Amino acid sequence: VQQIFNSREIQTVQRTITNLLKGKYRNAKGLFSFSGSNCNSFKVNLPQTVKVMTGSCVTVPCSFDVQDKYEQNLNDNCEAIWRSRNNVRQLTDRNPQTGDLTKKNCTTTFSNMQTGLTKDYYFRIDCQSPLIWSFKPPYVKIEVTDNFPSPTLTPSTLKIKEGESVSLTCSAPAPCLPHPPTLIWTPKLGDIQETLQEKQDKTKFKTSVMNFTASHLHHEQKISCTAVYKKQDGGSDAPLTKSLLPDISYSPKNVTVSVSPSGPVLENSNVTLTCNSDANPAEQNYTWYGADGGQETVIGNGKILNIKVSSDMRNLFCKAVNEIGEGRS
Repeated sequence: VQQIFNSREIQTVQRTITNLLKGKYRNAKGLFSFSGSNCNSFKVNLPQTVKVMTGSCVTVPCSFDVQDKYEQNLNDNCEAIWRSRNNVRQLTDRNPQTGDLTKKNCTTTFSNMQTGLTKDYYFRIDCQSPLIWSFKPPYVKIEVTDNFPSPTLTPSTLKIKEGESVSLTCSAPAPCLPHPPTLIWTPKLGDIQETLQEKQDKTKFKTSVMNFTASHLHHEQKISCTAVYKKQDGGSDAPLTKSLLPDISYSPKNVTVSVSPSGPVLENSNVTLTCNSDANPAEQNYTWYGADGGQETVIGNGKILNIKVSSDMRNLFCKAVNEIGEGRS
């Protein structure tokens, strides 16, 4: 070693090593100790990705921790700084609103996000010396997009019997905490309950639950949930819609009889009677009855009945039956 370094250089190296072992090392992140337990106490919690619609605001969930000896340096003078991977300060013109840094809450909302701001960012706290620290990694990717996902409907399909209870849930991302989306049901079929919920990564989503009783009137009637996001760039609020067509099983409804030929008919002439109804699933069988006082007599089967008109003809009606139930004219 002495052949390579002179005595002064050796002393300088020794002093540097001594200072490192004492934990007196400073870099761009600030002053920290190399003690394993202390080093790990500098940490930040961020989601991996946050998606936001172009022109809307976004909230980045963020919390952090510092070494115990720097707790006293967390004060009202601390500043939250967001930088891209290339260490350039970003988002200062997005009216950032940050949580209480003295409580280690670095959650920040940025306004009017544009596609050019899609980048990876890291959080830096500046409480002036000695607490200045860049928490990287991890990074959070803020993805600004025009192709924001539509809400989700649960269940995605609905096959149910008339009279049964239905619970539909509509969920939509809520990337901006001050302005969560407005959820609108079309048509509104029953009671609605809304909640704002949190994922494991602390990002938010809004849910709306609509409860109603299934009716034959709902069969194949489009049910939609629309999420409306507030814009801050002067554009119109952005609606995104998800729909389903319910399959409601029900017994025959609106059972009627048509006569051919229509109008007055002569005695002993032939007429055709047709039984019509609305049912799901389709009717499986039809039965024709003659009614005389309190007596009902079966006079035929099938959707169509051919008969000869007579002066003593009784009142006729048909009964339509499917696997759900029956209906009569």
